[in-house]
Amino acid sequence: MRHIAIIGSGPAGYYTAEAAQKYWGEEVQVDVFDRLPVPYGLIRTGVAPDHQSIKAVARRYEKTALTDNVRFVGNVSIGEDVSIAELSSLYDAVVLATGAPNDRPLGLPGENLANIFGSAAFVGWYNGHPQFAGLEPDLSGKHAVVIGMGNVALDVARILAKTREEFAGSDIVSHALEALCRSGIEKITILARRGPHQVAMTPKELGELAHLERAVPRVDAEDLPEEAEDAILEPGLRKSVAHLRSFAAIPENMHADAKVEMYFDLFASPTRFLGNGKVEAVEVERTTVTTGRAIGTGEFYKVPADLVISCIGYRTSPIPDVPFDERMGRFANDEGRILTGLYCVGWARRGPSGTIGTNRPDGYGVIDKIVQDMDSGKLGRAEKKGRAGFDELAKARGLDVVTFRDWKKIEEAEAAAARDGAPREKFVDIEAMIRARN
Repeated sequence: MRHIAIIGSGPAGYYTAEAAQKYWGEEVQVDVFDRLPVPYGLIRTGVAPDHQSIKAVARRYEKTALTDNVRFVGNVSIGEDVSIAELSSLYDAVVLATGAPNDRPLGLPGENLANIFGSAAFVGWYNGHPQFAGLEPDLSGKHAVVIGMGNVALDVARILAKTREEFAGSDIVSHALEALCRSGIEKITILARRGPHQVAMTPKELGELAHLERAVPRVDAEDLPEEAEDAILEPGLRKSVAHLRSFAAIPENMHADAKVEMYFDLFASPTRFLGNGKVEAVEVERTTVTTGRAIGTGEFYKVPADLVISCIGYRTSPIPDVPFDERMGRFANDEGRILTGLYCVGWARRGPSGTIGTNRPDGYGVIDKIVQDMDSGKLGRAEKKGRAGFDELAKARGLDVVTFRDWKKIEEAEAAAARDGAPREKFVDIEAMIRARN
């Protein structure tokens, strides 16, 4: 019997578990650990609450989780409750699939002013992550600035702009919904250091902005290159640029009654935050793009900002005794191998890049490497205790492990508490989650 421990129950974790099953069949036991009592990681707390079709991928992970040889081990913090060394002594291989849950700092003066948040915190707030449920952003001001040129920036801007009716069918948590519906925001500025041909925003997400009830997206036509230059772009990016062109073509007097204006400020690099205790403006330097890089021009201006959300990327959480690449913000690894018997996958391996589906080949790839290392004898030949050994350790330490059966009870309670039209009302407190399983 092979014994595999996977740390993290998001897409990368469950694709890795699926791959282990495909390779070893009934000859493997996989334990999927998570520090939260609930599974699915990014799917639950990262994907936008109004993108329920994307969240539906969790049904695939559930099929894996409900099999006899894959077990969810929730409410266990690796590095605190149990060490990596202890897991390595119990399992043939340990795979870190912890994602990248921390915001990458901007490193700019004034970054610590009040009402400046990273996207992990802000998205976690409206998605009900227990760590960020008490964030309480002040939405009473008129001006919001979103920094970034990817889909997370679009998600944040879209959520800030929506009406209560537009959240129908979503699983946005009630505390965030009520705060957003009381929002005073009238202008959302999206700052992007580079230009239209460098955006990482995908066509679907950009296209959604054209259908918002009370908001209108705007782009300065002077920021767009000659349309003929779009021909060199790959098809997806070309479609994204086409959306930006359509936003630029909206006449100024059209949608004059829109309550929220969403302005794409391209070629704009934030340099510092201004304010007295709380953010009031962002100082921005105009840029030009040379060989794909944004270069400052020396022209500075200020953008009013009562709220700032930075969407510039994420970092993995270090774990004691695991080599970490500080510059890249991920575990130090060689194509998924960290140390003998210790591997990483997904964002923990490659950084925050790719789509949810990108994690599938990543998960299968790391199992291939584990098989190679087993076959070569690198992982040793001795039979390890695996699941039984962990259960002994958990009992000795009094760990309150949450199983997948427990999670299904939590899920049922969330569905029962949902407001009309919503799929669930998430528990945002760990103790409440644990109580709901009883």
